[in-house]
Amino acid sequence: MTQQQYKIFLACLPGLEAVLADEARAVGLPDPVAVAGGVETSGDMHMIWRANLWLRGASRVLVRMGEFRAMHLAQLDKRARKFPWGDFLRADVPVKVDAICLQSKIYHKGAAAQRVERAIAETLGAPIDAGAALRLMVRIEDDLVTLSLDTSGEGLHKRGHKLATGKAPLRETMAALFLRQMGYDCSQPVLDPMCGSGTFVIEAAEIASGLAPGRTRSFAFEHFANFDARAWEKMRAIRATQPPPQFFGFDRDQGAIRNSQQNAERAGVADCTRFVCQPLGALQRPDTPPGLVMVNPPYGARISSPKLLYGLYASLGEVLKAQMKGWRVGLVTSDRKLAHVTGLNLTPGPLLPHGGLKVQLFQSGPL
Repeated sequence: MTQQQYKIFLACLPGLEAVLADEARAVGLPDPVAVAGGVETSGDMHMIWRANLWLRGASRVLVRMGEFRAMHLAQLDKRARKFPWGDFLRADVPVKVDAICLQSKIYHKGAAAQRVERAIAETLGAPIDAGAALRLMVRIEDDLVTLSLDTSGEGLHKRGHKLATGKAPLRETMAALFLRQMGYDCSQPVLDPMCGSGTFVIEAAEIASGLAPGRTRSFAFEHFANFDARAWEKMRAIRATQPPPQFFGFDRDQGAIRNSQQNAERAGVADCTRFVCQPLGALQRPDTPPGLVMVNPPYGARISSPKLLYGLYASLGEVLKAQMKGWRVGLVTSDRKLAHVTGLNLTPGPLLPHGGLKVQLFQSGPL
């Protein structure tokens, strides 16, 4: 029996849409197309599960439920009451409704959300709760009402493994797409000389181990009306492989190293990762083939003195040039001048929003 096909939207940081489209293609999603803010694709409910389970760069997965025209609130109310909510929602599962109105005769998003909430409550019986995990998005643009469900729930960067973090941690979704931009293919060693909570190192080790990023967390789609728990358990029963121990993290802060080790244990990659407390100046090339140095040094509000930043980045460049010949560098920072100070001949990527700042991934060729 052929399953119903849906339009699917994979949300991501603006500037990384093409990278996510490449990842979506790699995990088997059909004909992904990069658009502003994410990637459009299609598939049945099993494909939606797969996207949530396997995509490392998406921030969430949305499914298009349907659409209709509405020129005024009474028409919205009437057509919302005729919509087949029971195809997606359950009467015993709370739902919250978010609305947005753009260039439409219906311009009050609060009133629009209220009409849809009332239609769901009175036709299906599902409770409306502003704190519900299940979120319905109503977008009214040019008088076209588009209904979408967030199938992810919590953002997909919340893998459930990185519980211990330091200041301004890099999101796993961003780290995964940066690794993909660097051409990481699971075979290269990965080293972070300022690893913080270990995001780059652990993400690379998980990819090499064949571990699905969503393997241990829950998702909003588990509360959908058509959810098949047995089929879902079968889909996420993945057998991991054991990559070589070639993922290295270093930091001068013992607490950061302890956090990284605990996060690696929870992620199931402790055997192929190594975290050591040491200053930047003590870095030595590991006994592996050349790979990737991925580093997210302090920048912006993360450190009080700009003079210290320039000295730190200059030292980073000197150490990497001396110790990591043949390796390529991926450096994340909010300041082109700091990247230039390293002397590493770095090429900037697109500007990306991160923690109230705009950051870029700067890439080098082999040192």
